Amino acid sequence: MTFQGYRRADGRVGVRNYLAVIPSVFCADKTVERIAAQLPGAVALRHPVGCAQVGLDLELTARTLIAMGRHPNVGAVLVVGLGCERFPPRELYEAVKASGKPAELLVIQEEGGVTATIRRGVELGGRLLAEVQSQRRVPCGVEELTVATKCGGTDATSGLAANPVVGSAMDRLVAAGGSAILSELNELLGTEQMLMRRAATPEVAEKIRDAIYEIEDLLQSSLDPSLGGSRNELISPGNFAGGVSSVVEKALGGVHKSGTSPIVDVLPYATAPEAGKRGLFLMDYESHDGEVVTGMIGCGAQMVAFTTGRGNPAGHPLAPVVKVTGNHKTLSHMRECFDFDASPVISDARSVDELGGELFAYLLRVAEGEQTAAERFGGDELFCIGRRHGCHRKDPAELRACHGE
Repeated sequence: MTFQGYRRADGRVGVRNYLAVIPSVFCADKTVERIAAQLPGAVALRHPVGCAQVGLDLELTARTLIAMGRHPNVGAVLVVGLGCERFPPRELYEAVKASGKPAELLVIQEEGGVTATIRRGVELGGRLLAEVQSQRRVPCGVEELTVATKCGGTDATSGLAANPVVGSAMDRLVAAGGSAILSELNELLGTEQMLMRRAATPEVAEKIRDAIYEIEDLLQSSLDPSLGGSRNELISPGNFAGGVSSVVEKALGGVHKSGTSPIVDVLPYATAPEAGKRGLFLMDYESHDGEVVTGMIGCGAQMVAFTTGRGNPAGHPLAPVVKVTGNHKTLSHMRECFDFDASPVISDARSVDELGGELFAYLLRVAEGEQTAAERFGGDELFCIGRRHGCHRKDPAELRACHGE
């Protein structure tokens, strides 16, 4: 089984072909934005970080920006730095170059200001863009595909229809030799035993347990009893209104996005799997739509299957986001925001497996270039780098003891 994709110098395969203009620090955001605006086919990766960070918080920024620059959906990269930031722009540039991808570096303080940097950036970007546009799609095996799975704006139909349909599509992908990623660990609380039983090895089962326990501890330490109840709720008002009564109920529906395949490993945030390892992965991170989607794309996902019962228009600048709903009323009301209708599982008694096959076929068409709704609108809201400011990571043995193990 094959699709038409872009084969990169490092052997990975892209489903899109962008020139990425990446600031190493938020101070360069506007400069990057103005450069990209003059280069049709370029995308600007604006972000609010890159300086005044320490420890894991800074590491997540470095790891994510490098992963975006090396991503297979990117054909070339222009790095723009300020010059005095905590995350050195040359570190980003050198990491991208090491992947074999065409890349250039500009530093605002060295170029003599914003105007000079923009002028030089458009010049260099034009050359890079010509290289990107010279690249052509070639036949690639489906085993080269990785799809991230995500919920956003969940309601009761998500767990009943949309998530199981996505899970069925992911089972097909994994059976064909490809990969899928499940994350949002704070929305998997209560399903850890179910997931551990699906672990490919006892070592992976231990990783699953420890990752979910750590997220639970992180959430508990983030609560502030001096604030009102709504500030400490783990699910949104929209989830409640949509018929989801608790985080465990949400988890029991959300876990179906992963299908039934064995879990082969637990990945750190924005970290690619071991070379040659394929299948279903769990990414260790809590749920913020943008942060978790960006992290899974950083792990190598070229596209995202995103379920929503309440409706969600957001997209990502580097990866197509396929919007799936199980709520026919929401689909009718926000049709322009959706790509796939899973509601016939509820309304027309169509099987999850039948619709899963149709979704898998649609994902392959998107991989070959068919635009999603979010792409047509230019959605880029889901690019958001994970944060762990002031986070203290406990020893796994300490967390297990808290759970009586």
